[in-house]
Amino acid sequence: MLEKRLRELGQEHIARLLSSEGTTVSRGLITGDLEGVDLDLVDSLIRGKGLYDPPRGPVEPAEVIPSSFASSEEAKDAILHGEELLRGGKVAALVVAGGQGSRLGIEAPKGVVKVTPVRGKTLFHLFAEKILALARHYRCTIPWFIMTSRENDGSTREYFHRNGFFDLGEENVSFFVQGMLPSVTEEGRFIVAENGGLFMNPDGHGGTFKALRRSGALGRMKDLGIEEIFYYQVDNPLVKVCDPLFIGIHSMNKAQMSSKVVRKSSFEEKVGVIVRQGGRTCLLEYSDMKDEIRYARDASGGILYWAGNAAIHMIRRDFAEKITDQDTMLPYHRARKRITARDLDGRIMEINGIKFETFLFDALPLADRSMTIEVPREEEFAPVKNLTGVDSLESSRRLQSGLHGAWLRRLGVDTTEGVSVEISPLFALGFEELRLKADQLPRSVERDTYLG
Repeated sequence: MLEKRLRELGQEHIARLLSSEGTTVSRGLITGDLEGVDLDLVDSLIRGKGLYDPPRGPVEPAEVIPSSFASSEEAKDAILHGEELLRGGKVAALVVAGGQGSRLGIEAPKGVVKVTPVRGKTLFHLFAEKILALARHYRCTIPWFIMTSRENDGSTREYFHRNGFFDLGEENVSFFVQGMLPSVTEEGRFIVAENGGLFMNPDGHGGTFKALRRSGALGRMKDLGIEEIFYYQVDNPLVKVCDPLFIGIHSMNKAQMSSKVVRKSSFEEKVGVIVRQGGRTCLLEYSDMKDEIRYARDASGGILYWAGNAAIHMIRRDFAEKITDQDTMLPYHRARKRITARDLDGRIMEINGIKFETFLFDALPLADRSMTIEVPREEEFAPVKNLTGVDSLESSRRLQSGLHGAWLRRLGVDTTEGVSVEISPLFALGFEELRLKADQLPRSVERDTYLG
């Protein structure tokens, strides 16, 4: 019985509310909120077990393959290997897309934010075109796995159905739902949400591993013969989905989990950095950085710990299986947040709460081998976090247009300053493919231009 289980967990106040005749809480909502939740785990987290414990030992800069490697002779072998894996159907794409676009002005999944500078294609539409272009180029199928949330799963699926799965084929697109955990007060008590259910929070992008296993998606990957998973987050339109070079470097070096990084723009940029600590590759979060690390300088006076996490990873499928074994658990982080909740009398109020979440990058130290690859920020990193300002929809559109305009100028196309340029992935996935279509390009661009 639900009330009995809640009492066993020390959540007597919720059990009493469920037993009363009041309308402060909803049995149906609370039952649904707790469905699939490991309550023993939640109890352990409240008691302080299984929480993140920062690595100990001296911190050293990560070993990073520089971005210049991409134009070297050695890179060709890695590209060929990555292309071979793509042609063989050994690679899947996985996007984490559980967020809502509220901060971007829409009450809908973040993936349906109109992000491109000329046509206003959504993030989902843009990524679908990248995957479709790759599939056509390599004459292969690239299964696309999309992690949603309870909040946006239905609307995300409906969006794809409405758009015919963007010609990818419904059978090649799989959705799975991120896990949730109850938020708690600073005393460890469950919180009643405004709707009468419990105040829940997603279990973090580290929950990707559990969600893959729980949903059966990991088993589907194995059945399809997938060996490598290309992981990225939904808010970066410049990501090179299933980049053959990245796939090749990761696979040829027999890495279990690898990362792309960009150079930090400043000492104060709020981004985690990939480092070596305790003989392992790991990510040091900005909030966990001491000033002697944050402001450390190299021999030339530059940023010593510059390898900013771009949230783009290669993950071996069998490593993901290992992570989801019962004896392997990513640590949970505690984060304080202001929560709009109901008190025991049903009144709406703001309180201090705590949420528990896991981070995917905490799997890095578990990998026996990991590769870290630098990529140019202007070519692969334009995150959409806000409506305006830094890392915004505004700046992302400008960066996308700037990259595509630079490609055209390299090929001799006069481009008027201030105009927007958008090149569809179906026309050219990158500069080298665009070069092959130089005879199809205009001589000049004097107004906003779309090539598709």
